[in-house]
Amino acid sequence: MRETSELELMLKGYGLTTAQLLYHMPDHPHVLQTFIWQDYDLAPKFPGLFRFIEFWKAKLDGPLHSVCYTHRKLIAPNEWRNVNGEFVLH
Repeated sequence: MRETSELELMLKGYGLTTAQLLYHMPDHPHVLQTFIWQDYDLAPKFPGLFRFIEFWKAKLDGPLHSVCYTHRKLIAPNEWRNVNGEFVLH
């Protein structure tokens, strides 16, 4: 199966989502550690981020303390337009 390019994802409405996960260290529960996750995802439901959080809770030992995220569409409808034309110099 062909992997979707980043440009194709952006044109379909995906934006870059960055999440900072704070979690308790398994051996030292009073110590918090940071993990940064970044991927293209669809706002406002964020299926990729929630899939990753479910994976974390099911497979990893460090329980989550908190998750902070930000999302930015890199190509908005007013920033991209299809241009059919060519400029020839010389």
